[in-house]
Parts: sequence; C-alpha cells; structure tokens
Amino acid sequence: MQAQKPENFILLLPYQLYLPSLLLRSPAIQFVIRLVAPGSLLIRAAKEVEDDNYALYGQEMTNTTWELAQINMFLHAEGGAHIYWGDTLNHPALLENDKIMEFDIVVANPPFSLEKWGHENTANDEYNHFERGIPPKSKGDYAFILHMIKTTKPRSGRAAIVVPHCVLLRGGSEVLIRQSLIEDNLLYAVIGLPANLFTSTSIPVVILVFDRSREEKGENEQRKDILFIDASGFFNAGKGQNFLEDEHINKIVDTYKNRKIIEKYSHRANIEEIRENKYNLNIPRYIDTYENEEEVNIAELQQ
Repeated sequence: MQAQKPENFILLLPYQLYLPSLLLRSPAIQFVIRLVAPGSLLIRAAKEVEDDNYALYGQEMTNTTWELAQINMFLHAEGGAHIYWGDTLNHPALLENDKIMEFDIVVANPPFSLEKWGHENTANDEYNHFERGIPPKSKGDYAFILHMIKTTKPRSGRAAIVVPHCVLLRGGSEVLIRQSLIEDNLLYAVIGLPANLFTSTSIPVVILVFDRSREEKGENEQRKDILFIDASGFFNAGKGQNFLEDEHINKIVDTYKNRKIIEKYSHRANIEEIRENKYNLNIPRYIDTYENEEEVNIAELQQ
C-alpha cells in the first residue's frame, strides 16, 4: 500500500516499547521493519495512522521470525506488507537505484553486542556505512546504529534505537564514532530504561534518538543540546520480568516531547558538557539520582 506522499517509517521492533510515540509527526506514513519481531508493535504503530495512507516493508534474518511476521501481517489485514528475508547489515534488501533506501523515521531494536556482525566485510562495504569509523570486531552495536542512521533521510529523518548501556561509554573506535555523531549534532536524546524488560536479557537498556533535521542545513540545525532521561526506576515488577505501564511510558514521552528538565529524572546537556565528559554518555554523569539516607540515631535504637 503506497501513499501518494508517504512519510517513510522504518520500524525495527523493540520488545515492549511503543517508540513511535516519540517520533511520529505526519499521518502519511510508509512503514518499514527490519530485525522483525512477530509484528505486534508494527501493527500498533500502523493504528496510529488516521487513514490508510501508509505502506509496510521489512527485512528479517531469522527464518522462523520472518514467517511469523508474514502470518501476523496477514491476520491483521496487512497482507500487502513487503517483508524480506535476509541479513540487514551485509545484504540489505531495501535498495533504491543500488543505494540504501532512506526513510523519515527509524525505530530499531538490533541484537545487543553481536559478535559476528560482518566486520570482515567492512573493507568492501559498497554502501559507505562506516564513514564515521569501523566498530569493534566482536561488538556490532555501532554497526547497526550507523546502518540505521544511513537509512534515515538526510536533514529531516529521525531514528530511535534500543541499545545496551555499554554503548554509551565504551572506548576505542566506539568513542570516536560517538564523537562524530555528537559533533555533527545528530544525537537528540538518551533515554535510560529499567533492567529486566526483555525475556532474552535482564540488562537495562537505553533508547538513543537521532534527529537528522539538526545537521547542517536541517530545519533544527540551531538546536544543540542533548536530552537525558533516567527512567530506570519507573516500572512495575512482575514474576521474572519488569513492565512499563502506560503511566511510565506517558511520562517518558511527555518529558521527551516537551524537553522538560525534571530533578533526578531529566537533564539537557549542551555539547560543551559532553566534550568535558570526553563523549562519555553514561547517564549518571548528567543526572544525579542519589537520595540522602535518613540519619539513624543509634542511641534511640538502643533504648
């Protein structure tokens, strides 16, 4: 289903997170999925569109997941979805004139710290993913980040990517990539989430939001700050897994959209502050959540 003037939307499904709320502007949307989970969040995102002016695309490497996504699309009357099977990084299927297709919105949940991501192929990368640097051989996080940004439309597109916390602070080639992204004014927000949200890992995760309208000649070129949100302590605990309820998600979205500064919850850092921290984005460097403990009167306790 092609829109006449679609806003391209690339949705790479986060497990529980409804990230389109952070990024949607226009009701005219073209959806794309890569690294597809069975598809429920894509369908929820499609319901945000006020009419049928959208199209669905995607690519998934795992055969079983790809098949489930196809079935889910059919069951939800999205039989026109174009979901491809293949390696997103090394053999991208969504090309236009032999170049990576560009989209207005990218939402991604790539595999965390993937060891075999295709480092050996970087010398022959025909799509110029790695102009900002080559990620470590055994950690593919920044390979996916750079790919998602590459698929985001220059000077207007936005991307929200779910990553592990270590992506914020690791050194080596990764700090050089972070420096490049920050100095080019692409990073819009860093949102820390609670631990144990995923069934596959208990580690806390972060949403990195990139906004290419902030780069040179973009509409928001003059906006230079980065919003940090620490939502790690806001969740409901379940048996073996934590959950984000609507109130938690709404607080994140409201803080994000209004770029609010809330004590012990959010902070806007300028580029100079990031430089002083040597491009380390670890959230506690920018948001102090420490609570003073009430002093205990030992004498009273002994009475």
